[in-house]
Amino acid sequence: MKPRAIRGMNDILPDVSGTWQHLEAVLEEIAESYGYREIRLPILEHTELFRRSIGEVTDIVEKEMYSFEDRNGESLTLRPEATAGMVRAGITNGLLHNQRQKLWTTGPMFRYEKPQKGRYRQFHQFDVEALGYAGPDIDAEMILMSARIWRALGISRLELEINSLGDAESRGHYREALVAHFSGVKNDLDQDSIRRLDQNPLRILDSKNPDMQPIVAAAPVMLDYLDDASRDHFETLRGLLDAAGATYRVNPRLVRGLDYYNRTVFEWVTDALGSQGAVCSGGRYDGLVEKLGGRPTPAIGWAMGIERFVALYEVCGGETAASRPDVYVAALGDAAEREAFALVERLRDELDGIRLELNLGGGSFKSQMKRADKSGAEYALLLGEKELAEAKAGLKPLRSQDEQVPVALDELARVLAEKLGRT
Repeated sequence: MKPRAIRGMNDILPDVSGTWQHLEAVLEEIAESYGYREIRLPILEHTELFRRSIGEVTDIVEKEMYSFEDRNGESLTLRPEATAGMVRAGITNGLLHNQRQKLWTTGPMFRYEKPQKGRYRQFHQFDVEALGYAGPDIDAEMILMSARIWRALGISRLELEINSLGDAESRGHYREALVAHFSGVKNDLDQDSIRRLDQNPLRILDSKNPDMQPIVAAAPVMLDYLDDASRDHFETLRGLLDAAGATYRVNPRLVRGLDYYNRTVFEWVTDALGSQGAVCSGGRYDGLVEKLGGRPTPAIGWAMGIERFVALYEVCGGETAASRPDVYVAALGDAAEREAFALVERLRDELDGIRLELNLGGGSFKSQMKRADKSGAEYALLLGEKELAEAKAGLKPLRSQDEQVPVALDELARVLAEKLGRT
């Protein structure tokens, strides 16, 4: 029987990995340009970290985490998201003591949910976090940085939604209002909403059940219960976004799916990917560092699902950035093959950033040219007995009708750099 992949955990094949590399490079470049630095985190964390940070009454903790006991009897979990691990790393390594940090990370996350297009059990995220920044200016920078990504890649069909969840006290008043509202229609609630009514009624606002939407739409609005400081924070944020020319919509039902959020929350949503509308989501979590054992530290971050990012890029007309050589080197005959090995290594030394693939396994001239064409290279470099005798190589364009030309071996590096625009 053939081996098979685990359901919801997909191979990213060479034909698409080039697009992933291109998009990830843009993400990293833009994050670095705003002063964010990379941090690399373990895939495994103690289960308690996610229970304390994400919240016990969430789908992630209740239904979706991959948790197990190791040989020492400790409960460990494959990370379902990156923020908790980022905060844990900051506390563990003393990065937050009288310091502010701008950090980014990327890698696989794991959630046991029903696989469907845009939603997988192993998925990948790009995550940025700013720790130690209290004002709405960092909120605005976070949002504007994400907007710059779309512009850099020509991605459209996105709308920015923002909201404020206030502080703990104002959310307490709002919670009371929600309990009163939903208790009045308790007979119409689904089982998940009934269970959450006493534990965390804000989660009801995040219900995906279509039958619940009229009930949710009639519920009180968080913005009406904001404390003065949170209201000022939100209005200042809106002013900064307006000044920068950002377009957004205030969505009072936007609550995010994790318990640690407060004040600013935001999502970039699209109608281009069917039911998987959220592409990039984030918000402020000022109490999480203290909750996990650190000193009180304001913080905000966002995360982007790479699978959905790639799908949206392709839907919006982005070209697949397949990884391919610039030059395919074909050699015919034992002497030419030996010379080709030395020649290619010398060219790699002299041509920084130009990709050369050497034909391996021999073959006729015709079969080597088929491989060269299939590789996607711009040029083939041909070496045989005649070329060796003349200390030249044939340079053949593969993507145009231009004629093959002979090039002296000691001129190859210069000519290739000119042809490929790398001078």
